[in-house]
Amino acid sequence: MMFLRSRSLALSCFRTSIRAFSSSRGAGKDASEESEEEGKLKNTFLLRFWSSSADRVQSWRAAQAMRFGQPLVYDMSYEHHMTRREMENTVAQLMESEGWNRRAADPFHLHFCGLQPDGAYLHELRRRYGSETWDRLMITATERTHLEVFPQQDLVYLTADSKQVLQEFDHSKVYIIGAMVDRSIHSGVSLANAKRLRLATARLPLDEHLDWECGAKNLTLDQMMRILITLKHTGCWKKALEFVPKRKHAGYTGVTKSRFVRNDSSETQKYIIIFCIEI
Repeated sequence: MMFLRSRSLALSCFRTSIRAFSSSRGAGKDASEESEEEGKLKNTFLLRFWSSSADRVQSWRAAQAMRFGQPLVYDMSYEHHMTRREMENTVAQLMESEGWNRRAADPFHLHFCGLQPDGAYLHELRRRYGSETWDRLMITATERTHLEVFPQQDLVYLTADSKQVLQEFDHSKVYIIGAMVDRSIHSGVSLANAKRLRLATARLPLDEHLDWECGAKNLTLDQMMRILITLKHTGCWKKALEFVPKRKHAGYTGVTKSRFVRNDSSETQKYIIIFCIEI
């Protein structure tokens, strides 16, 4: 009888222990889930806080650039040269460019010059940004031309058709970029426009620094922006030209290459290997 009672007591204790273990395990699981959920909430809060802080820093830098920064002009006078689709593509590139500039440590003061109040450019910019966001952007948008805003002697129009090479970045100049999709424009239009206005022109030193493979030397607006930002910060063409698509070139010049030259001057045909150092 004592044995059965002891056995019953043992079973009772065992069941109690199992229930306690199950209860504690469930509580631990709940606590773990609560902790995990709390961690997610904390991470979400930190991400929001970081994003908000980053936005404030970028806005402050852009505001400072509007007061003290070097101007960079987008010539918005080409919308009538493009189809609707090409204009939309140009606006998308402008938005990419504005974003890269806003995130830069020392951004440009962007000017959208020649932006018509009732034009397709402004309509598309407002549609994509949203009217409220567009009105808050730290840029200068004006229907005035660049010649009406800046002294003529300070302006340099960047165009791939120029014979003048931009050897180094000049922080005292106001560089102009044509806001257009190059494939839709006949070659030389931006150069002709600059010459008509008697503006200095320059092209990026692509041939001087890159082993160009083929194709036109026109770059997208966002590629130009990243090149100019890097050049402004570092003064180094090698770093700046990293943003040129690698499919367009075979690397930097100055590397050793070899080619075969056939010599037929002798009775026996000879092939001479010539090593070239491009500088």
